[in-house]
Amino acid sequence: MNLKLSLVIAIALGVLALTSWEFYWRSQGYKPNLNDDKHLWAVQRAKVDDSTEDDIVAVGASRVLFDLQLDEFEEETGIRPIQLAIPGSSPLPVFHDLVHNTEFKGTIIVGVTEVVMFSTLFPKAIPWSRPQAKVDHFHNRTYAQLINHRISIPLQNNFVFLSGDEELYDDDIDLKSLLRRVKIGERVPATVGLVNFQNTREDRNTLMLEKTVTDSTFTRKVTNFWEFIMKVSPPAEVEPTMAYFVGDAKKFMERGGNLILVRCPSSGPFRAGESQFLPREKVWNELLRQTNAKGYHFEDYEQLKNLKCPEWSHLSAEDARFFTTELAKIMITDKAFTKSKK
Repeated sequence: MNLKLSLVIAIALGVLALTSWEFYWRSQGYKPNLNDDKHLWAVQRAKVDDSTEDDIVAVGASRVLFDLQLDEFEEETGIRPIQLAIPGSSPLPVFHDLVHNTEFKGTIIVGVTEVVMFSTLFPKAIPWSRPQAKVDHFHNRTYAQLINHRISIPLQNNFVFLSGDEELYDDDIDLKSLLRRVKIGERVPATVGLVNFQNTREDRNTLMLEKTVTDSTFTRKVTNFWEFIMKVSPPAEVEPTMAYFVGDAKKFMERGGNLILVRCPSSGPFRAGESQFLPREKVWNELLRQTNAKGYHFEDYEQLKNLKCPEWSHLSAEDARFFTTELAKIMITDKAFTKSKK
């Protein structure tokens, strides 16, 4: 047997297979996109340990991740936030980690998405376990994981077939996700899945994919998921979750930290549901009263209150840039930061 020839043929077939697989998915409209996973998050979390009181950290759920654009915020203020927001997550575990495991005394912007922020304190519930897993990974990650992630970045930036995500989106194309979606016999998915509609950079600056604005069929897949979530979500646990957050907020502010609360836009049926079950006067207003923190609610500003979310819960790339620029200007006028370029 000619082992050398066999090796060459095997390599050639492997390259051909991967090339075909790559071009197939590109033909389906996929583009290279970084996986917004625990490894990417941990790189940003590490920056907090070397930050100063002039720095800004953003925590929260996906709205502050999509709507707070780092380039525009830095352009207006001279400060580039450290983005630690996590989709579908309560900000409480991350905020708790920053308060208790760092000496950070700068500014923390907390994105308030009531449906997840006040959802639960139960450790195994998804809004809590998802961010806690990222916090735990940061504190326990190994050098091998650090090196592996570093090597993976240029590969993820150039090859579509590596696309995948910890959030288990319905349109992920890694092998595990493809096998998960295989239907056997009469078996059907038990829940409505969410498709990935974000584009993420290495600094975790995140933009909505343009097709979420232009492709109504794709957008409907997202709104179908929001409708499902609104139907199955258990009642919020407002009092215990607020007490937990307020305790950490007071500790952070007592040591000199600057806390800012931001309510990003939502619209359509999602906003209607939020107004009905988690009304502003009982949640947002009470949160401001108990923390005595600076607060910015999109409905309080003429230039922001009429922004519409294509899928009811996040701003388009264009509107996110506008929202960030205007919000930064408002904060500068309000002297919300210890330092800015203006």
